[in-house]
Parts: sequence; C-alpha cells; structure tokens
Amino acid sequence: MGHYDRVAAARASSKSSRVSRASTRGGSGHGRVRRAGRAVGRALHRPFTGAARGVRRATHAQGAGESGLGKLIELHAVNSAGDVLITVALASTVFFSVPTDEARGRVALYLAVTLAPFALLAPVIGPLLDRVPHGRRAAMAGAMLARALLAVTMSGAVTTGGLELYPAALGVLVASKAYGVVRSAVVPRLLPPRISLVKANSRVTLAGLLATGAAAPAAAGLHLIGPAWPLYGACAVFVAGTVLSFSLPHKVDSAKGERRARLASRDAVARAEGFGRKPGLRTVGPSVLHGLQANACLRALSGFLTFFLAFLLREHPLGGLGPAASLGLVVVAAGTGNALGTAVGAWLKARGPERIIAAMLGLALCATVVAAVFYQVLAVVVVTAAAAAAGLCQALAKLSLDAMIQRDVPEEGRTSAFARSETALQMSWVVGGAIGISLPLIGTLGMAVAAGLVALGVVLAVRGLLGAARRGGTRSTRVA
Repeated sequence: MGHYDRVAAARASSKSSRVSRASTRGGSGHGRVRRAGRAVGRALHRPFTGAARGVRRATHAQGAGESGLGKLIELHAVNSAGDVLITVALASTVFFSVPTDEARGRVALYLAVTLAPFALLAPVIGPLLDRVPHGRRAAMAGAMLARALLAVTMSGAVTTGGLELYPAALGVLVASKAYGVVRSAVVPRLLPPRISLVKANSRVTLAGLLATGAAAPAAAGLHLIGPAWPLYGACAVFVAGTVLSFSLPHKVDSAKGERRARLASRDAVARAEGFGRKPGLRTVGPSVLHGLQANACLRALSGFLTFFLAFLLREHPLGGLGPAASLGLVVVAAGTGNALGTAVGAWLKARGPERIIAAMLGLALCATVVAAVFYQVLAVVVVTAAAAAAGLCQALAKLSLDAMIQRDVPEEGRTSAFARSETALQMSWVVGGAIGISLPLIGTLGMAVAAGLVALGVVLAVRGLLGAARRGGTRSTRVA
C-alpha cells in the first residue's frame, strides 16, 4: 500500500470512528428515554399493583386463600359492583326522570312485580338447592351471565322508561337473589379452620360494601355519558363474574352430608313426629326463629326508609340542601352505619347473638322514636341518625342471625336454612318498601310508622331471644 493509500485509509477509519461514537451517543440518548419511560410506567403502575396486592392479602388472610373463601370474597365484590351499576341506571329512569306522582306509581309497579316472585322463591329456592346440591359454581355463573344479558336488554329501554323495562328488571332481581342464596349456602363449604362462619360472612359483606362504594362514582360517571352506559358497564362486570365463578374450588360443588332444613320449632317437630310425619330436620331452636322475626322487622324498616325517604327528601329536602344532596347525605349515613356494623360484627359475635339482636331492636326503636318526636325541630340530625342506626342495627342483627344458624342448625342442614332465611328477609324488605311509598309525605308520620315496624319486632322477638340466651342456645358449636 502506498503512502497516499495509507493516508486515505486512516482518514476513513477516523471518520468511521467518529460516526460510531456519534451513533453510540445517540443510542445512549434513546436508551435513557426508554429507561425514563419505563420508570414513569412503573411509577404509574405501582399504586394499582400495590392496591391489588393489598386487596389480595386482605381477602386471602387467615387461610381464606387456601380454602377458597378469598375467591368468593372477590366474586361477591364483583357482584356488588355490577348491582350498583344497574341500580344507578334504573334509579335515573324509574325515579329521578319523572314527576313525583308518576315516580311513585313506577316504584309501586316495580315493587309489585318483585313481590310475587319473591313469594315463590321462599318455598322454591331452598328445596331446589337441596335437590340440586351440586353445580353451585354453575348456578352462580348462570346468575351472573343472566344479569349480563338482561343489562344489555335493558339498555335499549332505559332511555324511554317503557314498561318493557320492568320484566328485565324483575329478571335481574331474581338472578341477584338466586346468587345471594347460593353464595350464603357456599360460605360454610369454604370456611377456613381459623375463621368462624360469622367472621367469614362479615368479610364477604364488607367486601361487597367497599365494592359498592367504589363502583358508585364510576356508575355516576358512566351515566353522564348516557343513560345506557351504566348498563354496558354492568354487562362487562357480570361477564367477569361469570368467569370468576368457575375459578372457585371444586369443593363448592360438594354436598357431602347435607340434607334439607326446616325452619320449625321443637314443638312443631314434636307434633309432626306425633302425627307420624317425618320432620325435615330435628330442630333449629327458638333462637333462630326469634332471630329471623327480629331481622325481618329490621329489614322491613330498611325497605321502608329507603323508599319513604327517597320520596320525602325529593319533595321536602333537609334544611338548606337540595333533593339530591339530602338523599345523598342519608345514603352515606346508612352506608356508614352498615359498614360499621359489619366491621364490628366479627368482634361482637361471640358475646351472645341473642342479646345482640335484642339490643339492636332496642337501639333501632329508640332512634326511630326520637326521629318521630324531633323531626320538625332537627330534621337533618334525626333523619341521618335514624338512617345510620338502621344500617348499623340491620348489619349486626344479620351477622348475629348467621351466628345462631351456625350454632343451632346442624352442618348438614345449614344450606337450606340460609336459603330460606335470606328469601324471607328479602320479602320483608319489599313489604317495607311498599308501605313506604303508600304513605303521605309527612316526616313525623313516616318516622312514627318506622318506629311501629321496629316495635313489632320487639313484641315478637325480644322476650324469646332473651329467654333463649338465658338457656344458652340449643347447640354449642364453634362461633368464635
């Protein structure tokens, strides 16, 4: 190679080196951008993944993850989120979008349509679950899928509010109740060794309340886009619930040792045996019967306040507030009381469920009587206090009823007992709602009727509950 050739080669090599260094610097710049992008992505993603991990740790604590209870808790949260999406869509059509008189008629039709099937569900769902003890995962998945399809069906009618909306809404309610009954029957099958049935029910219920609170703003936001959008969201949520239902453990479909339960007293069973009739179950004890009576009256109170206050506050808002703000305040108070009762239920459950239910009846009676007496003077205070007390009393009384069913009903009969009690309580809620929409919109009168509903529970149940508490219950099994 000549001198000039060596010089040209050196220059070419130097130029190539400079290009390579520039390329490296450029590549390093792009690399820094990519790394910065990934860092930002991780920073934005971390709160959500952290929250998801926190929820998973909470739902799977104390052996709930190993037993499958954690997955049921998550499934119930999905169910509650879907229900609140449908509720927001229906409320905007049935209640808020029309004058008060027309809204009253629509709600009356709504309750009338729901009352008949629930009257049939009381004697049907329990026996059906007893006769078909397997396939509980499929039953919950079917209830989810049915609501997904019905939500799409309602999306076309929700803008017009036509009568075709009611059959679909009825189907949603029936499917929701069917899911609730099956879920109550499934909980004992997924009970971890370190958690009682009451504590498990409390965790499931609390998850539903939290999901409801989280989904409500999303439902309101979707409604701003269009009245049908909450229903589209509900469809997506219930489809996810359909998939989650099949992720439950296979033991959910196991019915080993289970048989039909009757909510009958010892005397009724003895009479049945005396006439040669075979009782469905030896006994559930007086505690369960009186507890169910008390809970039925408290659930009727809840239905009554829900509908009566909805109409009352629409026409006569609380002092200085608008109708929506007044109703929102009462809803928040009731939800707070319900959540508080659910949260403390696991602690109170071991302190005598009969006495707890009797105390809740007394507290609810005092709250409603005070509301009736002082409504004209302190409407804001007494209405919100009554709503909070009703939520608290209903939650604690229901958890205590669950404790008594666990204690007094043999394991092989709890499925049917839960199914029947849940259906009876839902019917009581519907009856209370029907009373609420039939009254004139007079606050003092409404609170007096609410006190009367609770007083009926006191008369029917308190004496029997306290007597059963003194006798120590029928059975003594794990409730702690």
